[in-house]
Amino acid sequence: MNLKRQLLLVSLLTLLLPWAGCQFIRETESALRAGQQQFLAGTARAIADSMAQYPEAFPLSRASDYLVGDQLYGHALDTRPELDGYFDDWGLEREALREIRGADGPVRFAIGLVEQSLYLYVEVTDRNVVYAGPATGSAADVAEIADRVSLVSTSPPYLEETLVFATEAPGSVVTTVKNADGTSPEPAVQAFWQDGPRGYQLEARIPVSRLGTHLGIVVDHAADKLAAAVRSASFSTRTPGAFVSTSAEITEIAESLVQPGMRLIVTDALGWRVANVGAIDRPMRESGGAGAAWLRIAYDALVESGQEADLAAPDAGGRERQGYIAQALDGLESSSWFRSSDSGRAVVAVAQPIQVRNATIGAVILQQGTEAILSLTNQGLARLMNVTMIATLLVASSLLGYATWLSRRIRRLSLAAEEALERDDLGMALPSASATDEVGDLSRSFSNVLRQLGDYNAYLRSLASKLSHELRTPLAIVTSSLENLEHEPLNEAAADYAERAKEGANRLRRILTAMSEASRVEELMARAEPEDFDLCTVLRSTIAAYQDA
Repeated sequence: MNLKRQLLLVSLLTLLLPWAGCQFIRETESALRAGQQQFLAGTARAIADSMAQYPEAFPLSRASDYLVGDQLYGHALDTRPELDGYFDDWGLEREALREIRGADGPVRFAIGLVEQSLYLYVEVTDRNVVYAGPATGSAADVAEIADRVSLVSTSPPYLEETLVFATEAPGSVVTTVKNADGTSPEPAVQAFWQDGPRGYQLEARIPVSRLGTHLGIVVDHAADKLAAAVRSASFSTRTPGAFVSTSAEITEIAESLVQPGMRLIVTDALGWRVANVGAIDRPMRESGGAGAAWLRIAYDALVESGQEADLAAPDAGGRERQGYIAQALDGLESSSWFRSSDSGRAVVAVAQPIQVRNATIGAVILQQGTEAILSLTNQGLARLMNVTMIATLLVASSLLGYATWLSRRIRRLSLAAEEALERDDLGMALPSASATDEVGDLSRSFSNVLRQLGDYNAYLRSLASKLSHELRTPLAIVTSSLENLEHEPLNEAAADYAERAKEGANRLRRILTAMSEASRVEELMARAEPEDFDLCTVLRSTIAAYQDA
């Protein structure tokens, strides 16, 4: 891997900067949210203390039998629904319908309140709707042998009466009332019966003044006009539970205490919502297109996940059952936070018990959005990403430029050294020799190596002449001695020895002559002329010499 790529990889270490910045942003977001949560907790505590000054406004303090039986909840309606047997004009979600088990399937119902009128909607699953027949006799008989819906109204411990809704055909219903005085029509109550694909729907309007404090719904399913009806009820005790609805008094108190941008929910001791005022600020509209998208991805990776933001909304059924609210109803201050996985919207919620003489009579739930924190975090994250990107590009460009300059200096030094060797100019000045950095040190080291190599080559050049001079004298002595030996009487073996010695001396003389003719060892090898010789003669001489050794 070349120097440029190495330094480019080193430049990637600048990516540690956004990581460190993201950790800082995450800690900052957590600290801001914790501060907001503490502020909400203090505000909720003050509101709970104010609510505790009005214990008579909470149902639990008004009736000792409040907790007896299953309770019905009345939703506050914005407008009067039209009595047509349909639920779509109530302004409530389908989740607001409560459900009980029926003979042929679920029975769903809801109760609404508007302008001193109670609206009842019942949706019954019934495979065979049995209508009342005109030949069956009195209104009391009709109630016994037909499918019917009853609203049981009591005011413990004395008054109890039942409103019965049964009809001969879909359309308007003549309501009858049963009490201790008997059974009679109730003209003040209006109702409408509508057939549906799975059964029937009933919608009724009842004056609140006609009802007691405890309400319950009973659905009787008649398989036919002869069989006994199967009963389904919203309560399992002898009398129904107390009716719960939004309290005008508590709502008025809550409206005077809630601050803008906050949602205040007040519940009774069982979690039923008795007041819901204020609204959480809507999240600011994001802009920036793709930029906002990657900011959202980065924000989701940074911020710890919470529960889905939709769970912070008031319960559609009217009873708040969130875990942090349950803790408040147990007398403990608690908190939670919610965040939407789609929009990133976050909500901080705190719950504070309302206590009177160490008894919990309700709870205050205060919620506020974290749009300001989200905006600050997004702005900080955007600035961090922009600065980091610019810094990374600058560092990478600087390192790449530096690597190019440095590699060019090293390349020039390498080429100069190769040129000095090729031109046999080992004393030439190399580039960057005067530099004070490591490349300058390397250039000076190369110069020293080349200078020593030049000295060594000079020594080799002079070595040939020195050897030639030093060896010629003893070689001349050996040669003359061998020539003189030829004039002496020698046996055959001695003559062979003398001949081989003379041949060796002649070869040595030729070598010395060739060495003296060359100024350098390299030139000696390069300029050597090819010469034909008898290889067999050389081999025989060599073999004979080794045999005699």
